[in-house]
Amino acid sequence: MAKILVADSIAKEGIDLLAKHHEVVVKTGLKEEELCEAIKDADALVVRSQTQVTAKVLAAATKLQIIARAGVGVDNVDVEAASKHGVIVVNAPFANTMSTAEHAFGLMLALARHIPQGHASLQAGRWDRSKFTGLELNGKTLGVVGLGRIGTEVARRARAFEMRVLAFDPYVSDERFSALGVERRTLEEIFAESDFVTLHTALQAETRSLVNAELLAKSKKGIRIINAARGALIDEQALYDAVESGQVAGAAIDVFSEEPAVGNILTTHERIVVTPHLAASTNEAQDRAGVDVAEQVIEVLAGGAPRFPVNIPTVAAESMAVIGPFIDAAAAAARVARQIAAGNLQKVRIEYLGEIGNHNTKPLTLSVIVGLLDGVTSEKVSAVNALATAEAQGLRIEEENGQAQEPYANLVRVTLGTDSGEQRVSATHTPAGVRVVNINGYGVDVREDGSQHFLAVENIDRPGTIGRMGTLLGSWGVNISSMSVSAGEGGRALMLIGVARELTDAEVAQVGALDGIDKLNQVQL
Repeated sequence: MAKILVADSIAKEGIDLLAKHHEVVVKTGLKEEELCEAIKDADALVVRSQTQVTAKVLAAATKLQIIARAGVGVDNVDVEAASKHGVIVVNAPFANTMSTAEHAFGLMLALARHIPQGHASLQAGRWDRSKFTGLELNGKTLGVVGLGRIGTEVARRARAFEMRVLAFDPYVSDERFSALGVERRTLEEIFAESDFVTLHTALQAETRSLVNAELLAKSKKGIRIINAARGALIDEQALYDAVESGQVAGAAIDVFSEEPAVGNILTTHERIVVTPHLAASTNEAQDRAGVDVAEQVIEVLAGGAPRFPVNIPTVAAESMAVIGPFIDAAAAAARVARQIAAGNLQKVRIEYLGEIGNHNTKPLTLSVIVGLLDGVTSEKVSAVNALATAEAQGLRIEEENGQAQEPYANLVRVTLGTDSGEQRVSATHTPAGVRVVNINGYGVDVREDGSQHFLAVENIDRPGTIGRMGTLLGSWGVNISSMSVSAGEGGRALMLIGVARELTDAEVAQVGALDGIDKLNQVQL
């Protein structure tokens, strides 16, 4: 019987499940020195967000096999130190899906029927029935921005209310849209056609202030907006102004750009319903998180594999020795392919060429999915939930093994199929690190380090093209740090031009309009 230390309060159901199989010791509120002492003979550690699992704690945990975080984030766990000590880290990434979806839908109902305002009015001694006339959801159009796990559940509930559902998510397949009874639209079309819009997308550079003054000005007059995803998706002043002007009939907001949001401008308008980040705060979500991690602890202590490992998949040491160096190469190939792809993603084909294909390639597959989807879905994508996220998005993942291709002993090739065609990128690992070596049949040799901005330019291979581009970039004060040209078939070529900064949309349009240039993408390598 193993010893399990529970250092934070978790659901009783989780404790009871653990106690059926092992000795459970509950000690909460421990400081670092106290935790170091308590964990010395523990086989497993269960925490929530309060307990800090530091490198010092892990060094003291000589018997520890697994750390289970009863929730999503693992910021309080030194995952790198855990990996060095051979300790598996798991979490419960799906525990709050239903809670968040239901809260978003509840916000929509509250917004449509003026429930908070009616409640406050009656408590204040008034009977303002005529003032709070609402509208039915039945027959209205709901726009869902981000059709991941939570967005999917909201869409299902909207269909049950007999709403017409539109969605914007280029990383979800047409088959998935069809199965959900949801119509695909662009972001602008969502806001132009919908009576209600609910946000369920990730926060990244491209989506920060996604809902801004320009988009709101083009939206359907009287639209209502719900946000239970990320506060910074909305330009809060722009939303307030749009509600004040009547362009937006109302909003319901659970998340804010800065929290606690006491005094936030969105909390001051009578037509904006607000809640203090409650979407995941349900007994069921907490219970589910406790049970999810308890089941994984029991499985790992019995010699099995967890469902949601945070650090690394369980792979035999001899296989990891071969494929390990190519995990980052797999992610790099997917990231580049994602950046040059246009249209809506339909399928992913991964080819493992060389000796790596003779081993367990699951970690490589997970890395491809992470490189493809992380930052573009509503939740953080990692090895924990990569396959589940891809399945939820309706993506078809095809895998093939093949012979090595000279001059590379091992190669990972990722092909993205969209409704606009295919994009194919190959990457490998060398003593100098990860290298992207082929883009759509053009041989390249570029180091992937996450800090370089490139223009990937497909053009007719003829004199003067490079000069025209250089002159234009120079006129904007954009320094060219590197340039390579790869000749292709039919008089075509691919230029990779390293630039000192990312170009604006207007600058990209001007470069793309130059004579002889067929396709231009900005790529961060």
